[in-house]
Amino acid sequence: MDFRLVMFREDGSRKDFRLNPGVTTIGRKQDCDIRIPLIEVSRQHAEIAIEEDGAVLRDLGASNGTHLNNQRITEEDLEPGDHIIIGPVVFTVQIDGEPSDEDLIQIRTKLRSKPVASEPQSKVGTSEHVYMSDEEADPIAELEALASSADQTAINPDDEEEEEP
Repeated sequence: MDFRLVMFREDGSRKDFRLNPGVTTIGRKQDCDIRIPLIEVSRQHAEIAIEEDGAVLRDLGASNGTHLNNQRITEEDLEPGDHIIIGPVVFTVQIDGEPSDEDLIQIRTKLRSKPVASEPQSKVGTSEHVYMSDEEADPIAELEALASSADQTAINPDDEEEEEP
């Protein structure tokens, strides 16, 4: 199974995270397979388990939750075209080339025009990151800014690990 998480940079270029069979962790902690160093993301936020017969997304008790297709989840099977929201980050699931590259661009356009589920607006610790209300949410643009120069699994590998408040 060719399993990828796809995101788009601000300039429209695409960034793929190819996941191998087994468990991939996503979170703020440095030892996560996909690192998102933002205060809105828990140290170990979520995991994706890939087996021969499919893939499952699991929330790992993240305080801000893990969302699949704008619904907060605990554990759900993944299908091609699903979008995973972790903090301000949006990934689209591509399995064995589905959805097609052309469809991924259309999905991105739809995601940019729709607000995603978010937690109430509040400032966390001393971080400049703020949870956005649904009207202000543009998680793709925020992630694109972080990823515009990154070419590793860590979305921004030069950031220091932040302590939880």
